[in-house]
Amino acid sequence: MPKALARHILVPTEAQALDLKKQIEGGADFGAVAKTHSSCPSKAKGGSLGEFSRGQMVPEFDKVVFGDLPVNTVSAPIKTQFGWHLIEVQKRTP
Repeated sequence: MPKALARHILVPTEAQALDLKKQIEGGADFGAVAKTHSSCPSKAKGGSLGEFSRGQMVPEFDKVVFGDLPVNTVSAPIKTQFGWHLIEVQKRTP
């Protein structure tokens, strides 16, 4: 079964997610931004969700993590029932 190692930042609005994505693309550290801004408990670990298998996350999240997003690239904002996510896949195994 495919597995991935990923981290994310969870915020309440798309506008905030877009702003944080710009900061990261401008050189801000993903983990530091997650610790400061994310509303997910994973923020304590820089947004790290650890390794997980396909189907363990909500479908919208899985689609990005196990889709075409290149490794070590920050996704566009993704909407789920929890809010808006920026996702970075750190590793993916088939």
